Amino acid sequence: MAAVDLYWLPLGAGGNCVRLNGRVYEALAAWVRRRPRLDLYHSALEVSIADDTYVIEQTPVPDLSGERRGVVASGAVGSRLAGRLRIFRYEIRVWRGGRIPDVAEAVDSPQRLSSDEGCARRVLEAVPQVPTPVWGRDQLHTGEMWNSNSVIAWVLARSGIDAASTRPPAGGRAPGWQAGVKVARRSA
Repeated sequence: MAAVDLYWLPLGAGGNCVRLNGRVYEALAAWVRRRPRLDLYHSALEVSIADDTYVIEQTPVPDLSGERRGVVASGAVGSRLAGRLRIFRYEIRVWRGGRIPDVAEAVDSPQRLSSDEGCARRVLEAVPQVPTPVWGRDQLHTGEMWNSNSVIAWVLARSGIDAASTRPPAGGRAPGWQAGVKVARRSA
């Protein structure tokens, strides 16, 4: 059986630093746009084909053993110059047999996006082609920063899944999602 499942994880699940920074960021963004604060979400995918399951996610680089986690791409966080240091790098994984670390905290998840094997294979094939601009910046001129949500949205859109109509849980938002959709449309 094939499946493409989307998970919405509260930003900072499993750690206080990211959660605090996310709340500060959202408070400022809400104040600037004169809107209420919303919950922030990070997205990840789980793709199943036959007896194999793969986790697709963008995360910080925990160590130099990326091949064990199925790392297919990486990029800098904040600035290309800072990206020379591992602490300022991100990795994109297609982790066979992997797991989403904070999946127990996922909200309204999983969302089954497809049960078509061809679609699931297209998702897996798209991941190594994802752009890797600097995380947290708008180098691709989409009006939104590039981040983990951008990666997932780009992969879905390039695979033929309607990422543009995919929404995070009620009362929340996924910063960067539209950047991924826009860049995928440009490169299509």
